[in-house]
Amino acid sequence: MSAYVLARVLPALHGRFAELTQACQDPSAERFALAELNSWLAELSRDELRQAVTSPPFPELNPYLSNYVAAMIECACARRRIAPPAWTGSIAPLPEPVFGSKLARLRLHLLTHSPPPFRRRNIFIDSSVGDRV
Repeated sequence: MSAYVLARVLPALHGRFAELTQACQDPSAERFALAELNSWLAELSRDELRQAVTSPPFPELNPYLSNYVAAMIECACARRRIAPPAWTGSIAPLPEPVFGSKLARLRLHLLTHSPPPFRRRNIFIDSSVGDRV
């Protein structure tokens, strides 16, 4: 690929990442925005993913969303066998667990089936990048 094409495509990828993460900040659309980000991350190639997430989202997200987005990126990177960006490691895990369901009887299942990047961040869900529930 030529340098010109790369210069045009790569900033667009990071711009789209910023756009999608910013949409997550709307409480009324948070779930849909996270699902859209999930779908987008799942479609990226290794090189596209690496370029899209080189910098953390801006503006800064709240702790829950920061951890959720970082875990999604770590899952996407693991699937493509690339190292996650360094900035994901600088996000402190949530102090209290957050479960993807309010049903108490599902908590054991969520505790044991959450993808490792989400578990490390104290978020317990039943799907990850590319998956649907």
